[in-house]
Amino acid sequence: MAPSGPTGAQPSPAEPLSRSIFRKFLLMLCSLLTSLYVFYCLAERCPPGSGPVAGVPGRGVPAGPRELAMWPAGAPRKRLLQLRQRRRRGRSGPGDSSDQEEQSPGLAAAPGGSGAGSSVAEAQPGTLALLLDEGSKQLPQAIIIGVKKGGTRALLEFLRVHPDVRAVGAEPHFFDRSYHKGLAWYRDLMPRTLEGQITMEKTPSYFVTREAPARISAMSKDTKLIVVVRDPVTRAISDYTQTLSKRPDIPSFESLTFRNRSAGLIDTSWSAIQIGLYAKHLEPWLRHFPLGQMLFVSGERLVSDPAGELRRVQDFLGLKRIITDKHFYFNQTKGFPCLKKAEGSGKPHCLGKTKGRAHPTIAREVLRQLRDFYRPFNRKFYQMTGRDFGWDG
Repeated sequence: MAPSGPTGAQPSPAEPLSRSIFRKFLLMLCSLLTSLYVFYCLAERCPPGSGPVAGVPGRGVPAGPRELAMWPAGAPRKRLLQLRQRRRRGRSGPGDSSDQEEQSPGLAAAPGGSGAGSSVAEAQPGTLALLLDEGSKQLPQAIIIGVKKGGTRALLEFLRVHPDVRAVGAEPHFFDRSYHKGLAWYRDLMPRTLEGQITMEKTPSYFVTREAPARISAMSKDTKLIVVVRDPVTRAISDYTQTLSKRPDIPSFESLTFRNRSAGLIDTSWSAIQIGLYAKHLEPWLRHFPLGQMLFVSGERLVSDPAGELRRVQDFLGLKRIITDKHFYFNQTKGFPCLKKAEGSGKPHCLGKTKGRAHPTIAREVLRQLRDFYRPFNRKFYQMTGRDFGWDG
């Protein structure tokens, strides 16, 4: 009988079947990766010295346009767009300025909001990316034009939950500050959209910019406009509170409110007061857009009944009613609703700490005088919009 030993030994019939299957699986996997890499290089997107698995999304390596081009064609398109937008959220936009409405950390600018947009020009999609129908950049079909400290950031973050809404994270400030750069520059700020999706942006200062209505109308007379409005007295105090957080040495709210305190003369040149004259600011918009093309959202109801206001917004934009009560919960500490699941995340999220600041105490007499001052403007605004917002009750 020949001696037994490991040398030259053949696999035993008793060798586990799982080991054979595992070897075949490894062989198939290597073949697949090699094929993908060859295809990737044939598309002229293969960087020198890179491997077929470098930068694969979801594997701990940042995913860019090149890596996304080799993402398997079976991946859901929604997931692909989310991967791209997460990469872009941390970048600053053209609207970054000290007087811009603050971005919400974790939603608008961190990996906000919901940041689906970017001010940085993106690389053109590669061959495989086009096969994935990655979409294209479009000028916005809807714009949130105002008002500052009315709840525009909250509305935009809530809308981003909808799969058919794509929005810029930072405020572009195109129609008030950067109009000279042209529509091509503006379009390049927009996120890519697929067929059936809406491109949006929000810049609250548009509402009080006299040139903005004509400029937006020149871009497209069919643009849908959304205005989030809030009790002008509360809005003014909120505006002052934001400024105070940045410049603690500014004069008191009362001293800035009155041109002549003893006579009770309100200083309408102060922007915090002037923005609240909604009827005055609405007039030029109605010369360029029909009232039916504008939606006025209550900032108060956006807090007390976010799902109800979002139903109106979704109907106005022609979207399916996907955002409902199940998407919100009320945060008692902050005093406003939060998303149970933020866009691109499975975790609950509220707007950042810059939202929901405690307001300074204002004398009752000052509040009364402000309400008396705003009352005729409010009533005219109710007549113009056909909606009583209840600020004079």
